[in-house]
Amino acid sequence: MAKQYRRIVTGHDAQGKSIIVSDGPAPGGFDEHGGGLAEFWITDQSPVDNKTPKGDPANLPRKLEPPHNGSIMRFFALPPDSLFTPQELEQHAKKLFASIGATHCQVDTSRHPAMHRTKTIDYIILLEGEVKLIVDKAETLLKPFDVVIQRGTNHAWSNPGKQAALLVAVLVDAEPAP
Repeated sequence: MAKQYRRIVTGHDAQGKSIIVSDGPAPGGFDEHGGGLAEFWITDQSPVDNKTPKGDPANLPRKLEPPHNGSIMRFFALPPDSLFTPQELEQHAKKLFASIGATHCQVDTSRHPAMHRTKTIDYIILLEGEVKLIVDKAETLLKPFDVVIQRGTNHAWSNPGKQAALLVAVLVDAEPAP
């Protein structure tokens, strides 16, 4: 799973004609367990300004949540839970959320150490592997190409399989849920 994912970004030249601005690996990386992020794009306003080049927003520091009125498109990979003891999983989750500026999102981790709640609406698609979605009062097992519309709920992703799981996520800034 520790591979690069190709990202192609289009834009406009001085005459307003469409061009390919970049074609190469998406910024990000994966750890020794197969977990990590590949960041594809980040927006910081809505509607998005497609006229003004702003550099490569995917090279910004990794954050769990998008900017105000913005969005993030990324791949994320989850290593198998079996690689961690319960104590290691708790430490791994704390370190992960701290590294993406999201300790404030961990409001109730009583069901799972990676439980978190964001001020977003997320469109999540499982691409490879199997993942369990855990919420406060339920859980369900996902198979490839299942889609989750995650609406600002307290949740966690758990990998009960033997291989790393790969998901695509589009996170859009939203009003906080009750």
